[in-house]
Amino acid sequence: MDSIISNNLKLLRENSGYTQKQIADYLGVNRSAYANYESGDRSVPLAVLECVAKLFGVDLSLLFADDEDSVRSLLLCAFRADDLCADDMRQVADFKEIALSYLKMMKLLENE
Repeated sequence: MDSIISNNLKLLRENSGYTQKQIADYLGVNRSAYANYESGDRSVPLAVLECVAKLFGVDLSLLFADDEDSVRSLLLCAFRADDLCADDMRQVADFKEIALSYLKMMKLLENE
């Protein structure tokens, strides 16, 4: 499972244009710790997975998906910006969390 998660972390990060350092700063961990998450050398704590899912605006379950096409399809609408600091990234994550919640709510209302 760690290899699936690490692959998805790397895929999401690279396709969103972030560096490992930017993600590490956003998470409040050392770059080397984050690099170990991406390489699969270290298991990713649930709290970190939740923060990463929020940043990328994806459901947490996507990080466990063994389907690169599913991950890539979500990246078609990825938000990209250069030179974001950790505070900027937190604001992006908060916005994406609101947008994802809205989409989930609309989907639930459609099924009523």
